[in-house]
Amino acid sequence: MPKNKGKGGKNRRRGKNENETEKRELVFKEDGQEYAQVIKMLGNGRLEALCFDGIKRLCHIRGKLRKKVWINQGDIILVGLRDYQDAKADVILKYNPDEARNLKSYGELPESAKINDTSYGELPESAKINDTVTFNDEEDDDVDIEFGEVSDDEEINNHLL
Repeated sequence: MPKNKGKGGKNRRRGKNENETEKRELVFKEDGQEYAQVIKMLGNGRLEALCFDGIKRLCHIRGKLRKKVWINQGDIILVGLRDYQDAKADVILKYNPDEARNLKSYGELPESAKINDTSYGELPESAKINDTVTFNDEEDDDVDIEFGEVSDDEEINNHLL
């Protein structure tokens, strides 16, 4: 059997993720960028996001974030808008919940933005579902059901059939 001549295996190549606990500086949007909330993960490094300018866009997760930063439904992200395609954008940065709350308190995000939630603000009136149930109190709908008595012998015979 050959001896291992390297300096470690697969786990060494992966490295340690030490930047989890570090506080980073809050990044604000510039021109050509917009804040958005993830609506649906599509796979293949793509997602559907509702930008806070009111437009739903198909977003592409850039390679730097792709396997290092995990983006989930409901996350607040910063997207770079494309000059030539208004319906598509590129994910630049994912905000953690504390950063998103700070953005909301600074007035960068609208008050309707839900942080750490999978509901995406107030739905328009046309999209709401009417789930009220009404009952009519009419007298003719009453049905009387009469039950006759069954002897033990008849009940045993019915079970055997």
